[in-house]
Amino acid sequence: MDSLFTPSSIAVVGASSVSGKIGNTILSNLLSAGFSGRLYPVNPRGGTICGLKACRNIFEIGEPVDLAVIAIPRGGVLGVFRELLQLGVGSVVVVSAGFKEVDHEGWQLETELAHLAKKHGVNLLGPNCLGVINSRGGVNASFATGNPYTGSIGFFSQSGALCVAVLDWALGTNIGFSKFVSLGNKAVINEASMLEYLGNDPETKVILGYVENIEDGREFMEQAAKVSMKKPVLMMKAGTTPAGARAASSHTGAMAGSDQACDAAFRQSGVIRVEKLDELFHLAKAFSVQELPQGPNLGIVTNAGGPGILAADACGESVMRMPTFSPSTIGELQRMLPGYASLYNPVDLLGDADAESYSRAVRAVGHDPAVNSLLVIIAPMVNLDLTSVAKAVVEGMAEVSKPVFCCLMGRKNSAAARDIFAEAGVPVYDFPKQAVRAMDCMHKYAVWKGRPPRTYITPEHDLDAARRVVDNVLKSGRSELVEFQARDIVTAYGLPTPEADLARSGDEAVAIAEQLGYPVVLKIASPEVSHKSDVDGVRLGLNSAEEVRTAFWDITARTQRLRPDAYVAGCLVQQMASPQSREVVVGFRRDKQFGPLLMFGLGGVYVEILKDISFRLAPLSVEDAGDMVREIRSYMLLKGVKGGEPVDFEAITDVLIRMSCLASDFPEIYEAEFNPVLVNSEEALVADARMTVVDISAGASNDSDGRE
Repeated sequence: MDSLFTPSSIAVVGASSVSGKIGNTILSNLLSAGFSGRLYPVNPRGGTICGLKACRNIFEIGEPVDLAVIAIPRGGVLGVFRELLQLGVGSVVVVSAGFKEVDHEGWQLETELAHLAKKHGVNLLGPNCLGVINSRGGVNASFATGNPYTGSIGFFSQSGALCVAVLDWALGTNIGFSKFVSLGNKAVINEASMLEYLGNDPETKVILGYVENIEDGREFMEQAAKVSMKKPVLMMKAGTTPAGARAASSHTGAMAGSDQACDAAFRQSGVIRVEKLDELFHLAKAFSVQELPQGPNLGIVTNAGGPGILAADACGESVMRMPTFSPSTIGELQRMLPGYASLYNPVDLLGDADAESYSRAVRAVGHDPAVNSLLVIIAPMVNLDLTSVAKAVVEGMAEVSKPVFCCLMGRKNSAAARDIFAEAGVPVYDFPKQAVRAMDCMHKYAVWKGRPPRTYITPEHDLDAARRVVDNVLKSGRSELVEFQARDIVTAYGLPTPEADLARSGDEAVAIAEQLGYPVVLKIASPEVSHKSDVDGVRLGLNSAEEVRTAFWDITARTQRLRPDAYVAGCLVQQMASPQSREVVVGFRRDKQFGPLLMFGLGGVYVEILKDISFRLAPLSVEDAGDMVREIRSYMLLKGVKGGEPVDFEAITDVLIRMSCLASDFPEIYEAEFNPVLVNSEEALVADARMTVVDISAGASNDSDGRE
């Protein structure tokens, strides 16, 4: 995409001599940014625009151009684009609106633009976008107000209006960018494209993104996983609530995906997810100027007890830790500080601290072998010279080869001190929690980069047997497979199940129960009854022939009364599980953007009540499966409390891996759930299963709203 970011020639189609018009603003921005290449305004009226001779049409340019910016009504965009292809063009930015975000005609125009761009190998940005900025290359091909400062942050956004606000905010806070891109409708260039380019851009140290939907989830994850191993990727995902998802759809003309799937995609590809826009840039400041910490241990130096406590609280809410200083560090602090000062972590220099106190404390704490990074908190006191303190801290940190962060509380008199810290590459925050959050993210990212490669395995399974079941379901015209039908697929994937058989009469149920051995469980077997609890269709702990016979007639009669439309095949007679077994749920639902989204949590009724669930996208690595189990809040119940035996975690992991394999093998299975899976210290048994099969050849919709 060099022709997009470092063009030697640019044509502005729709350039205007009228101030305030979009074409005029784009041309003016290119000139004010210092673009040194050939610049061609294109306007049917000709004449002179911004001191440059205007071409009346594309062909008057007379030579191929690296970049063309189109700023005309949508009706003329496709014709101009074809002319540019004839002339020869490397990249095109369409700032014009009115495409797929508006109506079907706009969708058709955009589809044709994308087709032509891909066919001719042209980089197409937009349509419906603000434009593109390369602050180091003198390229501001946008209609934003003002030129951003030069920096090492690469930023892209799906929202052009947000780009305008971010640029204005960045100019007021001295934040600079290497590249600044408005993606718009993402007809060709999307998030994955930007990750690939910015990941290889030597001028970009940290990548930021704002997204509302992700078109190709798999491509995005592939690029993000590669890039995040080289440089940090921080992203804010909008449309996380049902209302936000609807707004995103109407705004971009695209369906917003499951938030859980997006969260899992970020987690599995090393993207740092940020919830608030201001936090996105607070973190960017840290990543762009500081080295990664070598561990979670944080040393704190402050001149006020309250902010030190706030910092300690923030550490308690994160993975950051406040280590005990070594005896030599405490001895050194004792010699330099008053007897009433706090010598332990956090070090409280008290309100009468001066620049020299800060300098000596920073050196002492920074050299402590247990400290991985340092937070310096400065509260403005009556006689404290903030500028002198800033200089002293910078001098002190020059001897400390560890990341140093500053919390400078107060704004009115701190501008000069903030400039000193900025010049020295020290990120400055207004409040302790912001600083600790930044350090926490940097540590987690360091752990991500240093983790060993993931382990992927393909368990043995009978793909042909499972395929026969799925094909038969599709031929029958059914979609829902309940337990007595889904067991064949479960068995084909090597998943253990309690012994069971289908009984079509009370006497047959008794015969099966006596063969299995008491106690047994009876469950209604009906393809129309997905949730047995809806018809009170389960009986547990049946210990005699009479109990089994009575339960059979009671269950089937109740189901026929409550669901007269349902076909009742009989009852499934199943071996009773060990009373020590715990119930968990394993399932997946196919997300439109990212594919199969796997879930794990406590099973039975608890999944609906507690909503204690973890998510990952298929395919699962062994490590992913283990993380899913450890992530839920109820993990300690599975691990065993008050003398209880822990469950067989390897067996749970095996169930998750096999479910992931099933989800990857069969795109026809839109949704599947094993609930409950009975786990104890020796095994994990799939006690109940259901699946939904769709005919993908018929273009069945796989939209997913996620599991709330």
